[in-house]
Amino acid sequence: MLKLIKPGLSTTIQDAGRPGYYHVGIPLSGALDQYALRLANLLVGNEEGAAALECTLLAPEIEFGGNMIVAVAGADTTPKLNGTAMPLNESFPVRAADRLTFDFMRSGARLYIAFAGGIHVPTVLGSRSTYALGAFGGLQGRRLIAGDMLAVGARTSRARVGRRVEGELSVSCPKEQVLRVLPGLYDHRLSEEAVESFYADTWTVGSEADRTGYRFKGGRPLRFLDRTPPFGAGSDPSNIVDAGYPYGSIQLPAGQEPIILHRDAVSGGGYATIGTVISADMDKIAQLQPNNKARFVCIDMCDALAARAAAQRRLALLREALQR
Repeated sequence: MLKLIKPGLSTTIQDAGRPGYYHVGIPLSGALDQYALRLANLLVGNEEGAAALECTLLAPEIEFGGNMIVAVAGADTTPKLNGTAMPLNESFPVRAADRLTFDFMRSGARLYIAFAGGIHVPTVLGSRSTYALGAFGGLQGRRLIAGDMLAVGARTSRARVGRRVEGELSVSCPKEQVLRVLPGLYDHRLSEEAVESFYADTWTVGSEADRTGYRFKGGRPLRFLDRTPPFGAGSDPSNIVDAGYPYGSIQLPAGQEPIILHRDAVSGGGYATIGTVISADMDKIAQLQPNNKARFVCIDMCDALAARAAAQRRLALLREALQR
């Protein structure tokens, strides 16, 4: 068992997510940084999509109820076991009554703590991930609070201490990211100058960034072409008749502050979208702190598929390195 002494700023149970229900309004959920989750799990010998703790900006204080193997991956911080610094990206042992604490995240916004055997809570629609807006999954469908007790499953024969990675297979958390975008579905609603300025400007992550969406500020306002709004669209130029949102869609409410929809976002709505961040770059967004910077680059489908293939090759190298 694990006991949360302090919950951190926002700690939830997440696994690889629950795909297959977006068409009925239930989002993917799961870890915002899928690579970091998989890294932490593979370090302790779990299946890579097993349930772990996702911690935002400030990680929890945890007391252990027995001997376990633990690994921490993601944002740049210092885990401390009974006050002694422990490594990131490496599995290490803990004993009953040990306490794990963390410094503030120096860079990156999300940390993943995996335990050999994985966290055991009931599955909902095939996943243990927390979807707080729907109040289901995880532990009672909510963020964790002080005093919560979590069960950990039996470790497998693959669990061992001292498994680690470094270099390109670890998680990088720069404070400025380049995010690649496939244009559409509604970029034609913007003026040519607005589209150019969207890609030319450097944007700043707003304080509202969370699992539902990342809001960006600081760029020039984006002007929409004049039109007679269709019935049901509303008078705001950024409004449309409701449409489905792909994962990673970039909304443009009032043309002021773009919002990238992430893993807990709704599946449709009434704002125009200028494009969709490619799947290979969604993990990057998860590690952006408020006031970090981002620039957007318009690419085509061939580039997007090449980026996805590169991400898959990196994950294959990680599996090869850690499943020995």
